[in-house]
Amino acid sequence: MFTVKQLSKLAGVTPRTLHHYDSIGLLKPSRVGENGYRYYGEESLLRLQQILFYRELDLRLEEIRRIMGRHDFDLLPALESHKVELAKRIERLERLVRTVDSTIAHVKGQKQMSKRQYFEAFSEEQQAEYEKEVEQKYGTASVKESQRKWKSYTAADKQRIGEEGNAITEALLQSMPKGPTSPEAQAAMERWRQYIGYFWVPNDEQFAGLIDLYNDDPRFKANFDKVDPGLAAFMKEAVVIYMEKRKK
Repeated sequence: MFTVKQLSKLAGVTPRTLHHYDSIGLLKPSRVGENGYRYYGEESLLRLQQILFYRELDLRLEEIRRIMGRHDFDLLPALESHKVELAKRIERLERLVRTVDSTIAHVKGQKQMSKRQYFEAFSEEQQAEYEKEVEQKYGTASVKESQRKWKSYTAADKQRIGEEGNAITEALLQSMPKGPTSPEAQAAMERWRQYIGYFWVPNDEQFAGLIDLYNDDPRFKANFDKVDPGLAAFMKEAVVIYMEKRKK
């Protein structure tokens, strides 16, 4: 059995965190002594590990409590799921590290990078963001379909999709000085709508909502701001015109 102090030291969390988990019913001690001290056994340790895994995957405490409170929650499948998700993160981080190394070499004049190579490491990250947002808004069925589509692509397909995304972004940037009503901007929006279909097929209302998301959600807006601070806002203007034309 571990006391609060012992467990906090072992797990690298504060005693206050353990008290909070207890107060919200997320992690109850195995027993409470006559002196009022909380004691945690093996089962509590494994439960705390699960909580910390879910926190590492950016889930809110309320979501974690809902997941772990289900009657069908099973530790072993949960661990297998964590392993898969963490492996995906490792793969994405390794791609980002390779891109950083290439960019450093490019800045030092040791190698040349194309504009496409600047952003190719972000395609999988973008897919993960789409999946997260689609699940929140439209349910797990849409995400499963998105995952099925993405897994069906070969490495060459994924590279081609990434290149298309970069080409569309470049087309949007080139059209910005001409305005959102320009044929170039509208053609780029049509390409963007078709491009989203590689991940998930939204209806017109959902597509317009997705463009709103690029402006309203800091995660998405930050990605567009890296390319151009005005890009997300420009796309929002362009999509309004684009959707009006589709209604006619």
